[in-house]
Amino acid sequence: MSAFVEMRGVSKGFDSPSGRVPVLADVNLEIARGEFVAIVGYSGSGKTTLLSMLAGLVTPDAGSVSVAGKLVTGPGPDRGVVFQNYSLLPWLTVFENVALAVDQVFAREPAAARRERTEHYVNLVNLGHAKDRKPGQLSGGMRQRVAVARALSIDPEVLLLDEPLGALDALTRAVLQTEIERIWRATGKTVILITNDIDEGILLADRIIPLSAGPSATLGPAVAIEIARPREHKALNRHPEFKHVRSTITQYLLGSSAKRRSARKEQPLPLTERAVVELGA
Repeated sequence: MSAFVEMRGVSKGFDSPSGRVPVLADVNLEIARGEFVAIVGYSGSGKTTLLSMLAGLVTPDAGSVSVAGKLVTGPGPDRGVVFQNYSLLPWLTVFENVALAVDQVFAREPAAARRERTEHYVNLVNLGHAKDRKPGQLSGGMRQRVAVARALSIDPEVLLLDEPLGALDALTRAVLQTEIERIWRATGKTVILITNDIDEGILLADRIIPLSAGPSATLGPAVAIEIARPREHKALNRHPEFKHVRSTITQYLLGSSAKRRSARKEQPLPLTERAVVELGA
């Protein structure tokens, strides 16, 4: 596999009143162009920090991050980011929120070309009928579609998704999972999904990679998902490969948390951390 996105020996920590807290340690990652990869782990293990370094929003303490052979030293239009909280401007319409990104990145294009580009991505996420509505007039799922359209509108090489569906109800989440896969297939983008939902990772990704429990979290062995697409929610649960992948990732996460407790003689992980490996139990 030829690496398009790479992390080499990446470590990151943050200062606290009691000293430096190690968050990630010796993270190594290789992703091929056009691949869809899901990274799963406990809440608070450092998943968002990892994605923020890929986005260029956070600088590693050690190691390197690169995209297409170029070191990541800051944010750039080659990487589009979708966060869980939408980050839309409430006084702008759907069209205007997307156009804001297009106008910034493609400022040298004629106005007509920029408008056409904006309309294309609004329609791609099936929001053409709502393009004149403001965020306050949209459902949570529609707001997240706007965020996806805005990220795609700058034509990034890589789409970074930071738990984009975590705040949505189950039905809306299932609909948007289908939409994300459809958009990925239509655009051929390289996608990195951060999630604490193992089932979501198996549904969408080519590979799923567990992030161990922190502190000093690191990536575990990647597991390829050999399930034909398109994948259906109901049929997936009965697929033997689904059960194998789910069990492999779950056991790794349970093992990493057990090692952490043993090393630090801690109490069992709180419910918010245990829940990731008990989904659907």
